[in-house]
Amino acid sequence: MSTPGHSGRRSGPRTVPTELAALAAGVSPATIRKWASRGKLTRHGTPRRAEYDLEELRALAAGSSRAPRPERSPGPAQR
Repeated sequence: MSTPGHSGRRSGPRTVPTELAALAAGVSPATIRKWASRGKLTRHGTPRRAEYDLEELRALAAGSSRAPRPERSPGPAQR
């Protein structure tokens, strides 16, 4: 039974730990920490446990994935 006026959703950001944030964005945990230290991503949680907002992470990952990756030249065995 639901309470009137309660949608079942939590208010505030939905946060996940660093490792899950990295999986969600398709990057390494080191990249998540780097984005946070550079101010590109807001760090939530406690001093001992970092957490990141999934919506903010999705927006950042979508923006960074638009940049084309440089093509790698073939190695000596592929020439």
